[in-house]
Amino acid sequence: MAGKGREIKRRIKSVNSTKQITKAMELVSSSKLRRARERLDKTKPYFDTVRKTINEILADSESIDSIYFEGAREIKKSCYIVVTADRGLCGGYNSNVIKESLSSMKEKKDISVIAIGQRGRDFFRKHGYDLDGEYINILETISFKEAKKISSLVMQLYEQEMVDEVYLVYTSFVSTISHKTECIRLLPLSQTKMKEETGEKKESFFEYISYEPSPKAVFDYLVPQYVESLIFGGLVESAASEQGARRMAMESATDNAIEMIDQLTLNYNRARQAAITQEIAEIVGGAEALK
Repeated sequence: MAGKGREIKRRIKSVNSTKQITKAMELVSSSKLRRARERLDKTKPYFDTVRKTINEILADSESIDSIYFEGAREIKKSCYIVVTADRGLCGGYNSNVIKESLSSMKEKKDISVIAIGQRGRDFFRKHGYDLDGEYINILETISFKEAKKISSLVMQLYEQEMVDEVYLVYTSFVSTISHKTECIRLLPLSQTKMKEETGEKKESFFEYISYEPSPKAVFDYLVPQYVESLIFGGLVESAASEQGARRMAMESATDNAIEMIDQLTLNYNRARQAAITQEIAEIVGGAEALK
């Protein structure tokens, strides 16, 4: 019993230390999730409105001949903006984003990646993908300035024909316990899809708008704003999803540690009881032998 008991107690102590760490990480993630939710609640309505409005404007811009529209040029190279976390310990958050990216990349011939987050950067670098850009440690302190930098890089790559289409892979925040990996195409724009999103209208308000200095100039100004808004929205939602996933993972790890400690304590008590019973039996046996 002595050796076995010491081993069980050592395991209980080790698991208890792990439980304290996971509990502390759960509390930290809960605090960060609360801040991320507040930021998401403030920004999401604005960027949803921006996206809807721009969709409505662009859907009525059929007369504009632009490189930003689908069919303007042949698709040869695809660029993926992949948003992952900088750290692990968040369940399947990172692996789900990477799986969604790889699933979409299957049909593509020439691919490059703009990695946001260290986990994604390390994965795509390890597997030999071309990296057009990498952004580390920006999700916990997201600013529109960062989204603008990424958007500027995307627009530069697209306008210089270094890439012919751009996708954004991120995690949409549904609720604290529910997150959904999304892959959306930023460029080129599809008027058919925009009309589906805005819905068919008998009479469009934007038919009566006069664009100055010209429809194309307004259009060329709106597209970068549109891309910026989608990238920033994806970053904010991904940040909230990451903290939600980490909180759930740490909560699950803490619960598992408690269950393991309970089971180890039970095993220790059983082993101790068996040892005491054996000692009593040996004492009684020895007493009987002396009679």
